[in-house]
Amino acid sequence: MSRPLGLVPPGTVAVGGGLVILGLASYVYLAIAGHTLDTAGMSSVAVLWSIAFAVGPGLFFPIEQEITRIVAGRGVRGDGAGPVLSRGALLAAAILAALLLALLAAAEPLAQRLFEGDTAMVWVLAGAFVGLALAHTTRGVLAGTGAFGWYGAQLSVDGALRMSIAAVLGASGVDSPVWFGLVLVISPIASVLVTVPAVISRARPGASVIWLDLCRGLGLLTVTALLSQILVNIAVVDVRLLAPGDVASAAALLSALVLVRVPLFLFASLQASLLSGLATAVAAGDRRTYRHLLTRTLTVVTALGVIGIGVAVTAGPWLSVRLFDAPDVFGRADFGWLAFGTLAYLWAMVLGQGVLALGRHRDQALAWVLGFAVLVVVTLAPGDVVTRVEVGYAVGALAVAVTLAVVLARSESRPWLRTAQSAPIAVGHRP
Repeated sequence: MSRPLGLVPPGTVAVGGGLVILGLASYVYLAIAGHTLDTAGMSSVAVLWSIAFAVGPGLFFPIEQEITRIVAGRGVRGDGAGPVLSRGALLAAAILAALLLALLAAAEPLAQRLFEGDTAMVWVLAGAFVGLALAHTTRGVLAGTGAFGWYGAQLSVDGALRMSIAAVLGASGVDSPVWFGLVLVISPIASVLVTVPAVISRARPGASVIWLDLCRGLGLLTVTALLSQILVNIAVVDVRLLAPGDVASAAALLSALVLVRVPLFLFASLQASLLSGLATAVAAGDRRTYRHLLTRTLTVVTALGVIGIGVAVTAGPWLSVRLFDAPDVFGRADFGWLAFGTLAYLWAMVLGQGVLALGRHRDQALAWVLGFAVLVVVTLAPGDVVTRVEVGYAVGALAVAVTLAVVLARSESRPWLRTAQSAPIAVGHRP
């Protein structure tokens, strides 16, 4: 009889601790910004936050995953991580350069449509992308070499600085969204500098890396990561674009989304261990353990999501105003849709790990393409803008989950032809 694999392998506690601090920092940062900035300023910060954490992790987290996967495999053979870091850094730099050139070309229209005409916020966004590129690239080496303590330390430093700098700005009465935006630049870059010695010490020389090994699954992983991040973060940007005069809703929506995403932060520290357990079960041909892990995790996230819906519907409007000084424009129905969207998103994340463990990168990417298409259709339908955006998030995430469930149901009747060796190693999803 097979023995179920644990959900908490070595390293999860260290990474989870860092994620807790980083997650707490998000709430503290937004609370201070909400109580310090006026509605228009907070709206600009909300848009900056949403774009940075939709596009940045969507483009650079897959690079982290692939660096982790390759470095871990080379470590088993006693090969160094130096060449992997060099190639990964070049790839991240190329993507970053293209992103910065796009921002440069579109700076004026972006400033007019998203940031009240303040071009400085576009340059702050560029700086945030630089910080995320550096962070994800270096984390790949730390995770691949098993340096999870340093990985967690980088997350912790980022979070601690985010809270402390925001506190100083709030205590000083700084009311500029640019300064609050710069926190999202300074914190990740400083956290990378703190952990650079650990990265360099682990980037030992070794055999060269073939570009194909680094890029083989990167395209599909990037599609999946980018669409999943856009789906969970795009609501604020949608409201700003579709109702540019409604700055109150844009500011309030980010506060509401942060509140209903508490279950996502709790799930994040389990994501890496879940994929590791599922991939190991697939490699061993152990369907019983695979089903057990998937079923148990779905049960846990469903419980978290249902509790989240209850809290959001009953106390969400009150908490949003008290904690973040958000405009009092959302009711219980708004929070209900957003909280259900988070539950559906959790289902999609868990089922996606199951599909990924089977090596079915393409099916996972197609599911997110379908979900994003549903989101676009609902968001552009006639009706109230905020309602369309909220329902679009919920229905889009549900479409992804249902599609992935169908993929897994069909795989039950088929032999496992692909193994966990083709699956990337995830270190955690940070919404």
